[in-house]
Amino acid sequence: MEKWLKYVEIKRMLEQGYSKAKVAEKFNISRGTLYKYLNMTPDEMSTWLASSKTRRKKLDVFKGMIINWLKDCPDVTAAQIFDWLQDRFPEYKIGESSVRSYVRNLRKEYDLPKTKGERQYQAVEDMPMGQQAQVDFGQIKVKTIEGKIVKLYFVAFVLSNSRYKYVEWLNRPFTTKDLIMAHENAFQYFGGIPYEIVYDQDRIIIVSENYGDLIMTKEFEAFRLSRQLKLYMCRAFDPQSKGRIENVVGFVKKNFAKYRTFTNIDVWNEQCLRWLERTGNGKIHNITKKRPVEVFLEEKKHLRPALPLIDATNNNKQNYTNLNSSITRTVRKDNTILFKSNRYSVPLGTYSPFGTVVALVVEEPSLKIINQETGEMIGEHEISLEAGKLIQDRKHTRDRNKGIAEFVDLVANHFENKELALEYIVKVREAYPRYIRDQLQLMSKHIDLASSKEKNEALHKCMKLKLFSASEFADMIEHVKRQRQVNNTVPTASDKVVQPLHVQGSAALHVKPILRNIDEYISIMEGS
Repeated sequence: MEKWLKYVEIKRMLEQGYSKAKVAEKFNISRGTLYKYLNMTPDEMSTWLASSKTRRKKLDVFKGMIINWLKDCPDVTAAQIFDWLQDRFPEYKIGESSVRSYVRNLRKEYDLPKTKGERQYQAVEDMPMGQQAQVDFGQIKVKTIEGKIVKLYFVAFVLSNSRYKYVEWLNRPFTTKDLIMAHENAFQYFGGIPYEIVYDQDRIIIVSENYGDLIMTKEFEAFRLSRQLKLYMCRAFDPQSKGRIENVVGFVKKNFAKYRTFTNIDVWNEQCLRWLERTGNGKIHNITKKRPVEVFLEEKKHLRPALPLIDATNNNKQNYTNLNSSITRTVRKDNTILFKSNRYSVPLGTYSPFGTVVALVVEEPSLKIINQETGEMIGEHEISLEAGKLIQDRKHTRDRNKGIAEFVDLVANHFENKELALEYIVKVREAYPRYIRDQLQLMSKHIDLASSKEKNEALHKCMKLKLFSASEFADMIEHVKRQRQVNNTVPTASDKVVQPLHVQGSAALHVKPILRNIDEYISIMEGS
């Protein structure tokens, strides 16, 4: 009915001599929509209105999901819903304007008004390219898969001219060392260093304002000098001087983090990097009307180059020291590390469920991966300029050139009875055909740690008990070791297992008790 009345009113105003531009302005519609109305006869308009009531919209497949989002998150924005749909259904192509219109209609239809708060900002002129970056912290509470509430902390960076952003998260408050590491990661992400950085006053950066003569923390002052950074500290309650980063912090909270389910901090950071690529830096900025990623290509040329973070002390041995200020990464379960939205391989077995942290040395065009404990270089890759790629060194994968048959023969040669060992391995292979290499690797590992008698005895016992798996073979070796220790332990006079209370009573240890006839005890119990 509303559209029909609008159609009739448009016809009436045009008949009265109103211009098309004036009519479009009055009804707040585009010129294209106006011409669509004008090109329809009353019968065509009636038919179109009737069909639109039953016509299925493209986003109807997500209708229930979107309604639940609007009910559970009353202040969620259409832009955030658009990002969630992109994240969950990347193969589904639809425009953001269509999502905005659909969400707006759902809010009206189901009476789901949006709640929002307002904050006032003052416009600031754009800084020259490469001149300034702004930094600030944020925190937010989110739910885990189990429904628990966890508090996450993040630091955000934004280049003032291009609005190109970088964000890093922790599941604990930031320390000065964490902040320095985040700076290094941001400089690598930007591919350079701005000349000035704007900060809020934070205790991990500044000890005292000292009437304008700022006193930095020891660690941050050393970092500032090493990177030759010019710092600008905002005064308290002065959001205008860092309005760009204030907007970024709010954008990260509301568009990326709010209502997102938390699994672990590594996955969260990876999701955030993808969000930056897709939305944070990929969408057209509301103020500049440009994509930050496109403007950044020009601003990057004006940044100071990021010098190598650490020096090699011995190139021949590829041994590195002084890793305190280098970039660090936690090795992922697929034995890769994440760097600039790409995955780089490390040797198989580097990953540990307790967390293996490695240092990264950027020496353009190569990325070197360093063992923090030994300083040894465990991997080197050429840095990819693309995103989402897996850069893998063949040396870091399993040696598949070495045949299984050769591996079987190598393991069997460790036993006295090679035929029995081969028979046992055949049984293991029948039980674990897809994992025979892993089974042989585990057996080989425990064989190397056992004596000749221990591994041969374990083999015979496993065959006898029909224990055909590498883990059971490893357990049997440990069992044999314990048994041999018990059997080889012979008590001596010096073993202080049981000692008399007094030296004079040592003869009592050799006294044997008198054996009485059971009848004597029976007669006592009967009262005799």
